[in-house]
Amino acid sequence: NASYIFIPSLLNASYNFIPLLLNASSHFVRSLFYRLYFATLRSRPRSTANTHYFSTDDELLYDSFYSDFGPLNLALLFRYCCKLNKKLKSFTLTRKRIVHYTSFDQRRRSNAAVLIGGYAVIYLKKSPEEAFRALTSGTNSAYLPFRDASFGNSTFNLTVLHCLQGIRKALQHGFFDFENFDVNEYEHYERVENGDLNWIVPGKLLAFSGPHASTRLDNGYPLHAPEFYFPYFRQRGVATVIRLNRKLYDGRRFADAGFRHHELFFADGSTPPDDIAARFLRICDASPGAVAVHCKAGLGRTGTLIGCFLMKQYRFTAPEAIAWIRICRPGSVIGPQQHFLLQ
Repeated sequence: NASYIFIPSLLNASYNFIPLLLNASSHFVRSLFYRLYFATLRSRPRSTANTHYFSTDDELLYDSFYSDFGPLNLALLFRYCCKLNKKLKSFTLTRKRIVHYTSFDQRRRSNAAVLIGGYAVIYLKKSPEEAFRALTSGTNSAYLPFRDASFGNSTFNLTVLHCLQGIRKALQHGFFDFENFDVNEYEHYERVENGDLNWIVPGKLLAFSGPHASTRLDNGYPLHAPEFYFPYFRQRGVATVIRLNRKLYDGRRFADAGFRHHELFFADGSTPPDDIAARFLRICDASPGAVAVHCKAGLGRTGTLIGCFLMKQYRFTAPEAIAWIRICRPGSVIGPQQHFLLQ
């Protein structure tokens, strides 16, 4: 029942023992008892006959917009879980302790904590609180909270625990299933040239960047006309499109193609008036299929109203909603929009 380990040959090391493999239901997981550790190290360690070290700090990277640095997106969480599952099942590592180590860089450390904590929630059936306690035992160093995709001082702290709670709530509602997750599709459509879109609630809510009047390159940046989205929307059961920004295309182009199209404009960077939020929720409830939501970039206003729906329909807390939306679509919910959801 150790909560802290010290290896004399590794000076200036902070170790968190991860007792994640207790009370497991499967024989395979029981056989991994006391094998998984998380460590914060100042230098790169060498694996030994009894211990295998690995790090993802230089492999799984966050693509920042401004001063934001995480959490890592759903595809990277999936790739991490696949990597760790492979190590835990490896015959050559059967008798070794598996140590995921990270550096003392606060940003990398927080991202690494969400990865291994997310694994504990998804695969080891730990509660977010159990996983977080394991990550904080034996250390006095707190995890740097995540921030929004803006410059200047952060006014809202999204914690590692919030992220684990958001993952757990999404898992409970069936928003993702890593046994059938198509990581290549996720990574394809999140690219700007392929539509810049992400499912927040599969089959129900899709966030994407706003279409333009024509498909073209603007200073090397791809812009897409409404028609660009028609095949994918039809394939995935999208019935309704909601525009939150000023008109950059004729909404009748969606309507003429058989999609319901709604205008719910409010200013960029602001929070939605009560009547806009109420209309958004009613439209989502009444839609016969999935709802595709966009503002200009599909991040701030889009993420805020989708957050309202997660809180109303699925009883997410505000931090859980913000965490899950950012894991699906990094950079979402900005500035005062964070406090609006909390209030």
